[in-house]
Amino acid sequence: MPTAMQLIDIGVNLTHRRFDKDRMAVLDRARDAGVTRMIVTGTSAPASRVAADLAVAHPGVLWSTAGIHPHDARHATPAAMGQLAALAHRSEVRAIGECGLDFDRDFSPRPDQEAAFEAQLELAATTGLPVFLHERAAHARFTAILAHHRPSLAAAVVHCFTGTQAELDAYLDLDLHIGITGWVCDERRGRGLVPLIARIPANRLMIETDAPFLAPRNARPRPADGRNEPALLPHILAAVAHAADRPANQVAEETTRTAEQFFGLP
Repeated sequence: MPTAMQLIDIGVNLTHRRFDKDRMAVLDRARDAGVTRMIVTGTSAPASRVAADLAVAHPGVLWSTAGIHPHDARHATPAAMGQLAALAHRSEVRAIGECGLDFDRDFSPRPDQEAAFEAQLELAATTGLPVFLHERAAHARFTAILAHHRPSLAAAVVHCFTGTQAELDAYLDLDLHIGITGWVCDERRGRGLVPLIARIPANRLMIETDAPFLAPRNARPRPADGRNEPALLPHILAAVAHAADRPANQVAEETTRTAEQFFGLP
């Protein structure tokens, strides 16, 4: 990929333990691949604090989100929510989340997931920050809750969208942004996603790795350990551009501009 192309990875779990041994090298490789800015995902109150601190250590390159993932929703205590509220006032924190519903694995009871989701949507409305959303096997309930809060929200992105055309249309009807990961590069699981990419308006489309997860299967050579990292974002860009039937340079400019506007990046 030409170095002149500058990309933004809107979702990278850079605090994950799989990056502990080479985090600086990961950032260097991202820069060399044209991925110049990244949003570090917060998945719990403690992890969100670490993500924010990491962003402080890399100004102009990293920003973060502050949220409680539905897997961790059973720990969304009033104290934890208070910690998120405090983090939300830090300048490096640019969105609330990752939050939402995951009825696929149910690592937290569904009532706890719904309560944590609503609390974070209320926090986003209060702070004016956009929302970084997660949904798995919970579309109907997720959409119902989100629709109730949507008029109060500045903006929201459905992170790692892998759903159906009907689900995509429902999200677009709610004026949501859509984040696309390496799922679109998977010739097995991503087959149904490819024809939907062209339906996403350019000003609603963003790209992400969700590293260390979902390494793009079109990467050559493939990571020996299966770990994804931001330097592989250009492979996702290539797959998205092909599916959208637009030049990669154009999609790079569009997704970068959209991410800048969504997260309020310089």
